Amino acid sequence: MDAFVPPGPEAKVFVISVAAELSGLHPQTLRTYDRLGLVEPARTGGGGRRYSLLDIELLREVARLTSEGVGLEGVKRVIELRKQVQSLVERVAELEAQVAASQQVRNLPVPFGGSHVTVWRRTGR
Repeated sequence: MDAFVPPGPEAKVFVISVAAELSGLHPQTLRTYDRLGLVEPARTGGGGRRYSLLDIELLREVARLTSEGVGLEGVKRVIELRKQVQSLVERVAELEAQVAASQQVRNLPVPFGGSHVTVWRRTGR
């Protein structure tokens, strides 16, 4: 029997009433935010919403921003920009790894006229 592995923060497990309680918002507010695209809960076969811990954190952030006077369209733009920044951070990390890998010294045998010659590269100082 496999060991139980608890769901991660992205697992969509909370019904709307629990998500509302955890986020401090009214269920109708969660429905509105879903309609506006501020949060994207998963759907059950019957259409019920399921929220993850990450969704609840996002709902709390939306509540904080709106309480500070940011309109819902502004909140939506902030969320979009944060997603874009995260995507760019991940891409930079990928590119940095590629650059680091390409700068490793590679002394490889190279076929040359029926024999093999090892090409040595001098490392930069």
